[in-house]
Formats: sequence, C-alpha cells, structure tokens
Amino acid sequence: MANAASIQSLLRFLSQDAKLPLALAMSKIKSLQTAGLGTPTEISKSNISALKTIFTDEKLAKQILSAAKRVSKKRGPTDGPTPPALVKKAKPSYGEPLTPAALEDSLALPESDASEEELGDVVLFTNRAPLVLAFAVALVKYTMPEQPVSSRLSLAQAVVSANSRTKAVSLGLESGKSAEEEGWGEGQPVVKIMGREIRVMKRWGYEWDVKDEAGATQETVNEQSSVPEDVKPALWGLDLEKLKKHNGPLTHGAGAGQLPIYTAQGARAYLLKSFELAAKEVKVEEASEGKKRSNSSKSAEKERNLGLLLRALDLLYQSWSTLETDELNRRAWSWYVRVRPEVENGVAGWGGKGDVKLSDILALRKTV
Repeated sequence: MANAASIQSLLRFLSQDAKLPLALAMSKIKSLQTAGLGTPTEISKSNISALKTIFTDEKLAKQILSAAKRVSKKRGPTDGPTPPALVKKAKPSYGEPLTPAALEDSLALPESDASEEELGDVVLFTNRAPLVLAFAVALVKYTMPEQPVSSRLSLAQAVVSANSRTKAVSLGLESGKSAEEEGWGEGQPVVKIMGREIRVMKRWGYEWDVKDEAGATQETVNEQSSVPEDVKPALWGLDLEKLKKHNGPLTHGAGAGQLPIYTAQGARAYLLKSFELAAKEVKVEEASEGKKRSNSSKSAEKERNLGLLLRALDLLYQSWSTLETDELNRRAWSWYVRVRPEVENGVAGWGGKGDVKLSDILALRKTV
C-alpha cells in the first residue's frame, strides 16, 4: 500500500509539474497507482495508450507523459527527494545570474518524512508572524499549485505584512491609511490568500520548469518565451508600503522593475530562523548530550523544525484538498487562529513567543 509520502509526491508531480487541476489530480491518484504508475519515473516509461485509459483525453495524456520524462531526466534514476542534509543550494558564478530552474532549487524548503506519531510529539517555540508565513506558504501549494516556490514565498510574505499592519493599527502602533487604501496598488491584479486580498505582479515568460540550458537566465527566457493564454503566470507579491514610502509609480503603467516586491529569499530566511524547540524539549536534549549546542547545531535544528511544521501543514491541507479554493482559503485562517501561540494581550504581546503543538495542527485534519 502506498504511504502518505508517495501519494503526496505523486500529487505534487501531477498538480505542479504536469499542471493538472488539483481536483483532477486527486481523483486519478488511485488509478495511477493501481496501474503501476505511482511515480514520475514509472509514468515516463509508460506510453500514451496506458495514460489515455486513465485520463481519457489524448492531449492530456501527452502532457503528463512529457512532464514525467522531463522530471525524471532532471532527477536521475531515483524519484525521491534528496535528504535535506545533502541538498546543496545552487550558487551562480561571480557576476552571473541564476537560471530560473537554479533559482527555484536555491529556494527549496526543508522536507520531512516524519510519521504522524513523530510529529505529534513535537512542540515548537515561535511567534505568530512566521507561523502565518508557514501556513500561507503551505496553503498556496494547494490553492495555486501552478506557482513556483519563489512565488509562494513572496505571496505568503505579502499576507504576513498585511496582517501585521492591521494588527499594528489595532494596537495603536501605526496610524493612517494603508498604501492599499490610498490607491497605490490600483490597476494591479489581486489574489486572495487566507482571507487577505494581495496585490500581485505577473511574471510573464518565467518558465522555471522547462528552461535550464547553459546561459539561460530569467531575462533571456522572458525574451524567448511564447506563453499560451490559458497558462497562469508566476506571481510576485507587491510591497505597496515600500512603494508608497519611496513615492514610486502608482499603477502598473510603470516598468515592472520599478515595483517593489516581497523577496522570496527574505521570506525563506525568516522561516529558517524562526522555529525553535519548546524550552522543555531543549533542556531534555541538552541534558542527554551533556553540553550546550553550538550555533550551527541550533541552525540545523531550526531547519529540521521547519520541515516538521511544513510536513504537518501538508497533511492538514491534503486532507481538505477536495474543498473549493475559496473555502480552503477561508478555513486556513481559522485553523491558524486555533493553533497560534498564546501571547499577552495588547502591545505587551507584540512579537511575543509561545508554544505551537504540531499535534494541534494534525487534529484539524478531515476525518474519514
């Protein structure tokens, strides 16, 4: 019987690499596994006829087979993800920009194959903002599966910033109208994530999953690409407060390079440093080791903790993935509220930290 990790991996391939609607991808998981096509490599060794019996549409079958061959070629002989400890972030040569594919690889988030029992014992210590960020990053993978990790991080950071400003205003720490209320985002597209309307910029021509030749950069890909009208482009979350602060262009009429965005690198760095183990668990661990941990050990632990948190959130969203996108977005905020750390009321609690039990996140899953 396939485990949760293999199902999740196959779902990710179908929805992100093969670009199938999430509902369709979910409905075909069992049929593919029954036919012995449970991984991209197995699918790549199949044929159009075999896939057509499952997906009925020949064009769709070709699309899936092509994606499987492309993914298998990139990954090599194995389908499984590289263990986090062995992942090496891609770095450009001095003065050379990363290719789109290399950029996405450099932004990869830690993964975990921890069991539900292992996750249920984990208690993290953090503040609310990075937890919102983690909830949003994991959510976008299900509500907008066509978005690369760079876009997911940028969009999620936009959610955090909008939420933080609203909270700051309610506490009297900030006043006046927001940049959005003053019309600084007028003309830019809007997406809704966790109940927040976020102004975005479309990254037309950004093909991170098909262009990785020597010398290819995001700019050259943009120049050479011809994107079908029905393909949803990657997005950046716009930083309207920065736009207002620097008195920049009001609308999309200005060049894209002049519009400030929430950077994926900044959001990723924030996630990686924000999740410690609860104090009680740290003391137990230090006692067993007989010494205090080094900074490098603490950083590695925080990265591992993030992987565990994202794993728990994946299991939560996966259990509810049959919901309509709007409903999943609406519920995500209420789920965050139920598990967020307890802090003092008012200004005293601003930035305060508390415990987050992964068992509480798992308890929110849909029961079968």
